[in-house]
Amino acid sequence: MGGIIALLVLGAIGYLYLSSDPKWLKETYKGKNDEQKKVIRYFLRQGLLARIMKDEEYDEMVAKKVAALNVQQKALDKHGLDLSQVSEVPPVIFEGYVYDKSWSKKGKDQLWRSSRYQVSCILFSDTQVYFYQYTFNLDDVSKKESTDEYFYKDIVNFSTTSETEEVPIYDNKGNKEKVENINTTRFQMVVPGDKVSCALDRNDEEIERTIKAMKNKLREKKS
Repeated sequence: MGGIIALLVLGAIGYLYLSSDPKWLKETYKGKNDEQKKVIRYFLRQGLLARIMKDEEYDEMVAKKVAALNVQQKALDKHGLDLSQVSEVPPVIFEGYVYDKSWSKKGKDQLWRSSRYQVSCILFSDTQVYFYQYTFNLDDVSKKESTDEYFYKDIVNFSTTSETEEVPIYDNKGNKEKVENINTTRFQMVVPGDKVSCALDRNDEEIERTIKAMKNKLREKKS
């Protein structure tokens, strides 16, 4: 009986040792809160005994942060508008992961995720289009907000574009091991001399209908 207990104790000690975060990862945690550490662990920790959140848990974390932002209201507040002033087209919200300057990972469901997320809101008044974008990191406190407004006559086009992006893959020591190419889709609003770009997490029939309605409104206002 004593031998079995000893084996169980040794097994527990071994499990704790193998499942604990390595030194290099703990270095990455410096200055991070518990939630940010969980995010970093999700993207960088590997192995059967690694204690990381599941893909669906990460999705839920992102969804909660997006919901808490209340981006539509932020857009209205930033532009000093109320909803009755931007009723030409229902407010349009695009969202998706940003892979530049972020940790990235392909989940067990074969979907790519990153530690950086972007939400954009576009509002349509009788004379102008109002743009608001909020990009935030889940592994630190970094964020970026931008606002713009355009007269319909100055907008060239609304469109989507597909791109191939290089995503770095890290080994179990935190070193960049290789680069993978992934396909991403973005919405673009083309204006003279510039393009306003928004991350998209999907490009389905609903998105196509939304962009079609935007194009129709633009043609109507420019005619």
